[in-house]
Amino acid sequence: MSEEIKLRKIDDYRWEIPKGTFPGMRVPGMIFADEKLLSKIKTDQSLKQVANVAHLPGIVKYSLAMPDIHWGYGFPIGGVAATDPDESGVISPGGIGFDVNCGIRLVRTNLTEQDIRPKLRELVRQLFNHIPCGVGQSGAIRVGKEDGRKLLVQGARWAVQHGHGAPEDLAHTEAGGVLEDADPDAVSKRAYERGSDQLGTLGSGNHFVEVQAVDTIFDEEAARIFGLEKGQITVMIHSGSRGFGYQICDDFLELTRRALSKYHIEVPDVQLACAPVNSPEGRQYLGAMRCAANYAWNNRQCLMSLAREVFEKFFGRSWQDLGMDLVYDVAHNIAKFEKYRVNGKEKMLCIHRKGATRAFGPGHPELPKDYQSVGQPVIIPGDMGRNSYVLVGTAQAAEETFGTTCHGAGRAMSRSQAVREARGRSIERELEAKGIIAIARGRKGLDEEQPAAYKDVNDVVEVVHQAGLAKKVVRMQPLGVIKG
Repeated sequence: MSEEIKLRKIDDYRWEIPKGTFPGMRVPGMIFADEKLLSKIKTDQSLKQVANVAHLPGIVKYSLAMPDIHWGYGFPIGGVAATDPDESGVISPGGIGFDVNCGIRLVRTNLTEQDIRPKLRELVRQLFNHIPCGVGQSGAIRVGKEDGRKLLVQGARWAVQHGHGAPEDLAHTEAGGVLEDADPDAVSKRAYERGSDQLGTLGSGNHFVEVQAVDTIFDEEAARIFGLEKGQITVMIHSGSRGFGYQICDDFLELTRRALSKYHIEVPDVQLACAPVNSPEGRQYLGAMRCAANYAWNNRQCLMSLAREVFEKFFGRSWQDLGMDLVYDVAHNIAKFEKYRVNGKEKMLCIHRKGATRAFGPGHPELPKDYQSVGQPVIIPGDMGRNSYVLVGTAQAAEETFGTTCHGAGRAMSRSQAVREARGRSIERELEAKGIIAIARGRKGLDEEQPAAYKDVNDVVEVVHQAGLAKKVVRMQPLGVIKG
């Protein structure tokens, strides 16, 4: 049970932890949730973590939490914080997470549910056989040392240049699929070793490839611009930087712990270890973190290419003929520098998004031309047994949350608890009874990721929609999923 923290209700979807709740808080906390979700949030220590983040040097405006918030390392998952480098603002690896640029991409097709339902099981099986997934799985896409350094700098561009996709994919990827100023020299030998054979691999945990069907349209115009329509088959891919990013986070947690005393920084939890953005340690971490982010974008680009190969072989048509275009790719665990107005002045801030999704509104210069009129697609996956959503970013999110919204449903129980809850049951058969084909490398993966392990994504999405942080466009239902 969470430490009892008194919240001030702002409205039905906003709750504040006042600045004076704990000594040393530099800003208030702000949680986006309704009463139903708040009751679940209070069952772990995530609210205390929101308050802890408010102690970071240079933090601006609020320590923010999305409605899918749950306990994490240092920052809660679903936590957002902006720091000002000009005001001793810091960068914290715990505010990005171990799986740097864990993220999600959505691919549309011109297939319908009727086209695939009779052969769904075989299609899912072929995806499982072709896409490496699970702990320790190696990928078929191997790179030497020189190419390995190049892809850390080039991100998804490297994959496209090597035949894993098309240039137009990059236009529909956040940041064009690359963070500039990545520094391969800041990456440890161990991180290189761990990432050497994991390109084009899905991994385990909550990572997946899912075949879906659009079942509801909420915004006809935005759906048309995104190329989405009712009954259409989509493919959703969720993965990140694998062991490479994990090792980078691990390496720099130790470095930033030492930086706390060097820079006389006091935090209520050592898991919030950090360094000033403009310090040597801060710049070194940023250079390595960008390498991990670029690795992840490259990985998802390769995974999409593998999925396209399966569909090509299965249907006997090219991916272009099948209309398998990328709708969008967004990062979940990342730190980026973005401009926002603070106290009437435009400032370049360091935005930590941990288990949170960028949600830029219409007209933002970083959006591709074809999405400028409506805003950025925001992709929110649910669990294997419920819906997923595409929303669109808003100008209001820029004002309230530094252009950020939630990233998923959010866990409602730990993995170990989920495994205990699954004893004596077959999650695979339960999903099949709902018409969903799920294939995993082992039973444990399905048990850990069973639908009951997550909050209801419909509740989470309704909060961000009603709060104005993103607006619903379409809803998809799962048909088939592969997991590690």
